Amino acid sequence: MGMFGKAMKSAAAVKAIQVVRREAAKPENQRKAKEMLAKLQQKRRGSH
Repeated sequence: MGMFGKAMKSAAAVKAIQVVRREAAKPENQRKAKEMLAKLQQKRRGSH
């Protein structure tokens, strides 16, 4: 893999990070993430 291939991979990674940050900033996605985290925490507490 040459320099061009590495540049393409890093560009794709940067783009993916930008998309994740943009989606994470949306209030509805923050709410969904909090609900999912709460469910996971309840499951972990219940299994102990």
